[in-house]
Amino acid sequence: MNIVIDGLRYLAYILIFPGFLFCFLTGMLLCGIDRKLVARMQKRVGPPVLQPFYDFFKLLGKETIVPAAANRTVFLIAPLVGLAAQVVLQLFIPVFSFSAFSGMADVIVILYLLLIPALSVILGAASSGSPYAGVGLSREMVTILAVELPFVLVLLAVAKTVGNAIGTGLCFSLTDIVNYQIVHGSLITRVSMIPAAVAMLLIIPGETGSHPFDAAEAETEICEGMLAEYSGKPLAVYKLSSAVKLLTMTTLFIALFLGGIGGGVERLVMGLTPGFAGALAMLLELVILFLLCVVLVAVCVSFVHAVTARLRIEQLFKYYWTVVTGLAAISVVLAWFGL
Repeated sequence: MNIVIDGLRYLAYILIFPGFLFCFLTGMLLCGIDRKLVARMQKRVGPPVLQPFYDFFKLLGKETIVPAAANRTVFLIAPLVGLAAQVVLQLFIPVFSFSAFSGMADVIVILYLLLIPALSVILGAASSGSPYAGVGLSREMVTILAVELPFVLVLLAVAKTVGNAIGTGLCFSLTDIVNYQIVHGSLITRVSMIPAAVAMLLIIPGETGSHPFDAAEAETEICEGMLAEYSGKPLAVYKLSSAVKLLTMTTLFIALFLGGIGGGVERLVMGLTPGFAGALAMLLELVILFLLCVVLVAVCVSFVHAVTARLRIEQLFKYYWTVVTGLAAISVVLAWFGL
């Protein structure tokens, strides 16, 4: 009986929260909020917040055209692999103290899993046989190389800070990082972690390939780049995967730097209403607070979109390996000396 209950619980985690349904609704909503905020900052009306949903369902009804020169199997499977990796990745990121797979979240695993969606897009573009897609995938590979160094440094700064505090030297367990913040406060309140937090906010649009770091797609230059030959349902899946990646990077930022915010709420609710009802109330409160944090981070990322001019691929590489890497390196040095 316990096996059946555990199976149903994990199935609910995968399909509902924090799995597919949560990723679909929240990711698409974040994309809509992002587009609307950027438009308002640029004094435009902008599309409706629900426009990503409209586009997704419209694409589902369109015909799927497979190029004659494409490898049909890879061309059609690549989008599904990328989306599946994004949903699985979201399961490993704690929602404050709640984690679908408790104790299994490791920043090294997350770092590798984040590469799968990008590689799936590259494989899909390479299998299409399109020269435009070829240009796009080469730019995507450069973007990956540019973003990974500062991203690794940000993770190292957090791991060293928490590791020093708990006496392990380096702490790569995302669950332990969040639990430490619940007890001792969010890492973003530390002066030494502010450069890493800023660097992470700049890394998010680079990881998601959104403006101004959309060199791999560049609609006005290479006709959507890697997605030039995609249409119908596969294109809808890619759009959804991109939206979920925005959610994933945002929730990862919250876990790394804002994990302590939910601790006070959890203790307060459990103190007022202990037992099963208290646990449900606590989970609801944490989810609401978590979504507010997600929107807050999305607003910060949208601000980066609005105030930064679009970068060419060589500018993007230089930008990440100088400015963003420098910010992350400052936090690493400060954390290494225990500051």
